[in-house]
Amino acid sequence: MISRILIWVLCVHLAGIYLFTKGFLLTRLALPDRSADACTSLTTHKRAVLLVIDAFRFDFIAEHPPVPASPFHHHILTLPRELTAAHPDISFIFNAYSDPPTTTLQRLKGITTGSLPTFVDAGENFGGSSIHEDSIIHQLNAAGRKIALAGDDTWLTLFPDAFQRNMTFAFDSFNVEDLHTVDQGVIDNLLPLMRYHQNSWHFAISHGLGVDHAGHRVGPDHPVLREKLEQMNTLLQDVVAAMNDDTLLVMLGDHGMDKMEAILPMITFPDASVPHRHVQQIDLVPTISLLLGLPIPFNNLGTVIRELFNRDSDAQIRRYLDAYRSSSSGKELDAAWNDLSVAWGDINAIHGHHRFIALDNFTRLALSACRVLWAQLNVFLMGAGMAVIGLSIVTGWALYSKIRGYLTHVMLHEYLDGVAMHQTVLFAAAISSSFAMVATTRPMITLKSIKSLPIFLILHTLCFASNSFTVWEDRIVLFFLVVPSVITGFTAPTSRLRYRILGFSALFDICARLMAMSAVCREEQHSYCTVTFYASESSSAPPLTSLFLAFPVAIVAPRVVRRILKISKSDSGLAATFLPLLFAPSLIAGTMFWMLGWLDSAQVLEDMGDVLRVTRTVLARTTAAVMLIGGLSVWWTSPVCLAISKSQSSEVSAQERTEVTLLGFANAFGSPYLMFWLIFFSVVWLMTQFSGQIVLGLSAVALLSFLEIIDSVRDVHSLNNAFTSPTPSSTLDLSFSDIVPLALPATHTYHSTGHQSTSSSTQWESAFILDKTLSFPFSHVSVALNTFGPFLLGALVVPLIVLWNLPPLPRPRPRPNALRAALALSLYFAVLAFGAAACGAVLRRHLMVWKIFAPRYLSAGSGLLVVDVGVLVGVGVGVGRVAGEIGRVFGRGA
Repeated sequence: MISRILIWVLCVHLAGIYLFTKGFLLTRLALPDRSADACTSLTTHKRAVLLVIDAFRFDFIAEHPPVPASPFHHHILTLPRELTAAHPDISFIFNAYSDPPTTTLQRLKGITTGSLPTFVDAGENFGGSSIHEDSIIHQLNAAGRKIALAGDDTWLTLFPDAFQRNMTFAFDSFNVEDLHTVDQGVIDNLLPLMRYHQNSWHFAISHGLGVDHAGHRVGPDHPVLREKLEQMNTLLQDVVAAMNDDTLLVMLGDHGMDKMEAILPMITFPDASVPHRHVQQIDLVPTISLLLGLPIPFNNLGTVIRELFNRDSDAQIRRYLDAYRSSSSGKELDAAWNDLSVAWGDINAIHGHHRFIALDNFTRLALSACRVLWAQLNVFLMGAGMAVIGLSIVTGWALYSKIRGYLTHVMLHEYLDGVAMHQTVLFAAAISSSFAMVATTRPMITLKSIKSLPIFLILHTLCFASNSFTVWEDRIVLFFLVVPSVITGFTAPTSRLRYRILGFSALFDICARLMAMSAVCREEQHSYCTVTFYASESSSAPPLTSLFLAFPVAIVAPRVVRRILKISKSDSGLAATFLPLLFAPSLIAGTMFWMLGWLDSAQVLEDMGDVLRVTRTVLARTTAAVMLIGGLSVWWTSPVCLAISKSQSSEVSAQERTEVTLLGFANAFGSPYLMFWLIFFSVVWLMTQFSGQIVLGLSAVALLSFLEIIDSVRDVHSLNNAFTSPTPSSTLDLSFSDIVPLALPATHTYHSTGHQSTSSSTQWESAFILDKTLSFPFSHVSVALNTFGPFLLGALVVPLIVLWNLPPLPRPRPRPNALRAALALSLYFAVLAFGAAACGAVLRRHLMVWKIFAPRYLSAGSGLLVVDVGVLVGVGVGVGRVAGEIGRVFGRGA
């Protein structure tokens, strides 16, 4: 019954998040039409080389880079500016603006189709789908041109059948630890094609990844990046030397490389003389198409770069807009159609130089209109999702207040216009079952229940209504992290309880503040935030303090856990063997994994890179297998942490007798569940980098301190009730405010382990912990655990709030109380998800909706689902097994 309730909560939350997301993050309509009007008489080049250097920044080739100039990436790749200075009539350098999302797959879509990828497309970067709309690659194939490829295999994902099989040399794109294979593959295969097989291809694509991988692994301020830029400069020299006069060379970066995402990619282009002008990155598509005598792709929104080709793309854009308006989604253009018609009329009415201005105005107006168009939201689906999440909050509160009744499923089959049938079914099922649950529990709304609403939850949710507060959420959460039980500590009836409450409260507060010393900064926090999670803002290496402290923390953490268990004498039984033989070695192995990675990236052992990589993979897989398979098996076999102590005592009559003491009785439920939690803690530890491991260690101490605080506060209340009430109650009084100090540390740990609600903070290095290449499901699971591990641990630890120091007395009721605690934590994160969704919906026309509010909603929704899964595993598996075993040992139902 308990597991069914939690599964139902998970399904309802999943339905609400799915419905809102489908309405909030829409994909655009890609028209299947193909352009056919080529102007071959104006062709200027017979073939072209597209040289893509992944994550190549404009300042890497700038003559006057930002001050102070870096010796590792400035004034190294100098050939582009040398060529422009020597041949200003045939060489052109400019900055290209790329629309978000700025991931490789989405930018390749943009520079081949001339269209705008949507926010949802960013999720395809791990496994994108092929492009079926018109593109320059399709036009090359239609014209019988042969295309060669050397480098990033993302091109094969997008165009699986476009390249000549005997001229396709694709390499894995996600192995960020491999700095050389892809680049060397480009050099070994592109140059022979250009030198010895000029007539066998018409369009050659080379896409190097070494610069990008160096940025991910060590950051731009590192000698490794200097080596990669020198290698690219040499490659460019060889390419230029092998070119014929009829070959067009385009060199660009698909996106920038910067922790703050503030540097735009650069492009070098021949046949123009104006340096460093800013253009749209998608302007490449019509320009290259015309230079090669190809039709401009039908969905293109880019403008021909006039310095390179004196012809317009306005007619093609007009045809595209006409076709889009006549499609099923054409009514979306109604609001902007009048302005577009006026701008088109101005083109036909103006002649001379002013006509070019009118043409630019029309194409840019079309681009702006489509940017707004593809941000159109389905308000009905958003409302349906918010209704489901909102009602789930009411239902969660009802279940938390009064656990009773069974689930009732009522299916509605009413068709709702504009929404798919399966979405209607999801909405109806979630809403009707929620109403049934509320009707079954019949919660009582009283003044006391209203007063019990935690003020920190309300303030935390209201933060999402402001872009500034959302940006600075990591600092705001720290202010919320206070333990209200400190006041009880001053009024405790015994000195022991006073010292325990005040001492552990101080320890909790110290750990929380020390965790805050580890931080990564959002772009919006620039100049008011210092990166401490990494060695510097432009580095991916760990700081020296983390290198020195990681192993001591890994060694001390198990000792601290055992010292806390020793307070209740529950460090016996399973704990006596699990902590020193499984838990402690797993933490040391997890830290050793990242230490070997640092030795490899720092090139301390230059000739042992392959050996270190194999050693790391074996170490990570062994550690994960031992803890998840071996640790869980040992725990499941005998989870109790009890021991029997015998001693001889003599009475006054001098008769001796044997006294038997059961050690660990007072914490019979809490200590075995803690062993269960530590198994998952060790796996998350393995997936977390040096600085994050230190933060995890501090968070574990803080959580254990809070459990001791709650236990001491309950002792205070029990003593007070014993003195004031003739019939004191022995039932556990779980307050919602007791859950808040467990919910807030999860969010605080998420930020302190190097994460923000931005895609740029994702630590992609974790995808290669269990394997040296991208592999399913290892890479996906490791990235998920690295990112959302703090929420998982926070959800798994919540049953301890009712199990900690709970003896197996008659009618302990651990499972119902654990269910209430789990529902309370799920309710907390459901309110956050609802607040993020509501603020995103209300502020959907805000300038920062896709940069701030949408990522925060995605983070809140993902966090809620992880919490739901965590409490389901914790209560359904952990508490169920512990309660069953304790009941068997003591011969009573638990």
